[in-house]
Amino acid sequence: MIASFLSDGAMAQNVKLPEPDKKGGMPLMQALNERSSHREFNSKELTLDHLSELLWAACGINRQENGKRTAPSAMNWQDVKVYVFMKSGIYLYNEADHQLELKKDGDHRAAAGSQDFVAAAPVNLVYVSDYSLMKQAAEKDKEYYAGFDTGFISQNVYLFCASEGLNTVVRASVDHEALHRLMELKPEQHVVAGQTVGYKP
Repeated sequence: MIASFLSDGAMAQNVKLPEPDKKGGMPLMQALNERSSHREFNSKELTLDHLSELLWAACGINRQENGKRTAPSAMNWQDVKVYVFMKSGIYLYNEADHQLELKKDGDHRAAAGSQDFVAAAPVNLVYVSDYSLMKQAAEKDKEYYAGFDTGFISQNVYLFCASEGLNTVVRASVDHEALHRLMELKPEQHVVAGQTVGYKP
């Protein structure tokens, strides 16, 4: 479990994720049939194996020779990063090294969304787009591209959760400014949306 990499009273730290099982899961058509949104979650922490596979499915590297990911992005900008809010802290998913990098210690899950279930759910993903990576885009189009690229990642998460019997829901109800301050983001980084993941109650 996630909690297992921390002893009582220990500081949160970077987490090297185990290699994901890339041959598991249900057939694609069945996963599409099972895909749905749910707002009820068990508070049980995700196992490291589930967390590893969830994040790899979201936007992990699936072509090592060129660093391309499981989720497409316009012009291959890879502008969207996945931040993971858990009881132990806020982490950035480093897809190149397949690990979680600790950004802020402590339980900040309640800040990841306005709905009541967010604070108690084991995992909240927050999608952040770096507009500075969109070199060829007009300024007026960057928000559009950020939403587009986030949608690819969140659907990957939906399909993984359907395959593994996890509950998930993507959320637009986030306090963008408050999260920007909490996460100490740069001016060119923009919070796009959140997505909650957990076991069924």
